[in-house]
Amino acid sequence: MKKLTLLLFVLVNFTFLQAQNSEKELIQNTEKAVKKINDTIEGEGWKTKGTVSLLLNQSSFNNWIAGGEDSFSGTLGINYDFNYKKDDLTWDNKVLASYGLLQTKNDDFTKKTDDRLEFNSILGKKAFGQWYYSYFLNFRTQFSTGYIYGQDVNGKQIRTEQTKFMSPGYLTTGPGIYWTKDDNLKINFAPLTSKFTFVDNAYTTGVDRFTGLPYVDGAYFGVDEGKSMRYELGFYASVYYKLAIMTNVTAENTLNLYSNYLEDPQNVDINYSLNIIMKINKFLSANLSFQAIYDDNAFAGLQTREVFGLGVNFGF
Repeated sequence: MKKLTLLLFVLVNFTFLQAQNSEKELIQNTEKAVKKINDTIEGEGWKTKGTVSLLLNQSSFNNWIAGGEDSFSGTLGINYDFNYKKDDLTWDNKVLASYGLLQTKNDDFTKKTDDRLEFNSILGKKAFGQWYYSYFLNFRTQFSTGYIYGQDVNGKQIRTEQTKFMSPGYLTTGPGIYWTKDDNLKINFAPLTSKFTFVDNAYTTGVDRFTGLPYVDGAYFGVDEGKSMRYELGFYASVYYKLAIMTNVTAENTLNLYSNYLEDPQNVDINYSLNIIMKINKFLSANLSFQAIYDDNAFAGLQTREVFGLGVNFGF
C-alpha cells in the first residue's frame, strides 16, 4: 500500500510539474517530490548513501630531452551503502567497486590499474548493551581478465591469462557477534565461518599454464586438481573504522582476518583497505585508495595496490 501511494504521489507531482510555466516552481516542486520519497524510505528504516568517483591522469611529451612516454589512465569507483535499522534489528550493506585502465603510447596492450568488486552485508539483532548477535556475508571477485606480461624470443610483448571474473571468487559467511559504538566503528567476531574459493576448473585441469608441468593440488588459489571450489572452516574477525583526520579529510579503514581450522591455522589471511578522501569542493577531491592482502593460497607474499589521483565525485 505504501509503494502504491508513493507511486501515485510521484505521478501526480509529475503531471503537476509539467503544467507549470515557471522554471522556479518546477525546481521547487521537484525538490519537494524527492524529499517526500527520501522521507518515506527513511521512515521505513532504510538509509542510503554513496559516491561515484572518477580519477583521471594524462601525460604528454614532445621533444622532451629528459625522456617520457605519452599515457592516459582512468579509474571509476563506486562506494555505496544501504542500511536498515529499526527497533533492535540492524542490517548494514556496502558495495565497493572500482575499475581502472592505463594506455601508453608504446605499449601493445591496455593494462588494468584497478579491478575490484566487493559486497559486504551484516545482519544484527541486539543482544545486550552495544553487542549484537550477527550473521555476515562477504563476497569478492574482479570484473575482467587479468594477465601476466612478458616478451617472446623476438622481444615482442606477450601476455598470459591468469585470472578472470569469478576465478577467483571468494564467499565468506557465518554467524557471530558484533559490537558497534556508532556508524563509524564496528567490530565483528565469527568463530564458525565458512569460506568458499571459486575458480574456473580450466585453470586446475591438465598442465599448469604457468609452469608447463602437470597441475599440482593447491597450486591455483589452493584448489585441488580438476576442482572448481575450495572449502574452509575457520575464525573470522573484522573491524571497520572511519575517522575525520581534519576538516574535509576522512579516512575509512577496513581490516578482515581469517584463520582456517582445517589447514595451517597459524597462516592468518589478512585483508586491509584504506580509503582517504580529501575534499576540495562539492564535486572535486583528491582520493587515495590502498589495499594489502596476505593469503598464502593465492600468493606466497604480500599483495598491495595503491591508486591516487584527483577525482570528480558525485554523491547520491
